[in-house]
Amino acid sequence: MRQATNTTRGDLLSTHRSTDSTPSTEDGGREPRHLTRRLIQLYAGLALYGASSALLVEAGLGLEPWNVLHQGLAERTGLTIGVVSIIVGAVVLLLWVPLRQRPGLGTVSNVFVVGIAMDGTLALVPEAHTLLVRVPLMLAGIVLNGVATGLYIAARFGPGPRDGLMTGLHRRTGRSIRLMRTAVEVAVVTGGFVLGGTIGVATVLYAVAIGPLAQLFLRVFAVPSASDGSTVVAEGQPRRAILRR
Repeated sequence: MRQATNTTRGDLLSTHRSTDSTPSTEDGGREPRHLTRRLIQLYAGLALYGASSALLVEAGLGLEPWNVLHQGLAERTGLTIGVVSIIVGAVVLLLWVPLRQRPGLGTVSNVFVVGIAMDGTLALVPEAHTLLVRVPLMLAGIVLNGVATGLYIAARFGPGPRDGLMTGLHRRTGRSIRLMRTAVEVAVVTGGFVLGGTIGVATVLYAVAIGPLAQLFLRVFAVPSASDGSTVVAEGQPRRAILRR
């Protein structure tokens, strides 16, 4: 599902450990609890990410960059936005192969859970017709998206497929992550808008707010390390975590 702009998402966190997201077994009593917590955080975060994105769709005041593309493709194909999100996520994940990126449990789960949660929420939430309803939906969607990002990234099961695309391009080209993110997301937003996706005030607010919100909730949901009790905010590839699906 992602992260929003070149200044808020690309370089917020440095990884503290190796790229292997397999739990350590140094503390047998503590680690199972940590693993359970991490799995709950992962799937709660991904489900909440899809639900929060659905709130932005219902608000109709603009979407985050990748969902502008998903919405545009949904308009053209007749598929639901959740299904399109799954298809695009799978295609992006295939692009990891030539970029030599390695997916984790969180990466694969991201492809499916976010789209399913998005469609499920859209089916349950009634349509909003007035600004008195749409504005609160927009604000709730942005804040909950930050909470969701903190949950699933702090679980340390690997980046989302779209994040891996950015970091893979960074490694292959030698260009900065900020530049790669900016280039890809400008292309995504432009293409989505041409196809009929929604750009609006929520798109701008999301870009401004998601970095600080994600940073805050990454600290809130950081999982203690089993070996020494310290908290590890993010793991995985590359050396800097990307706050994006």
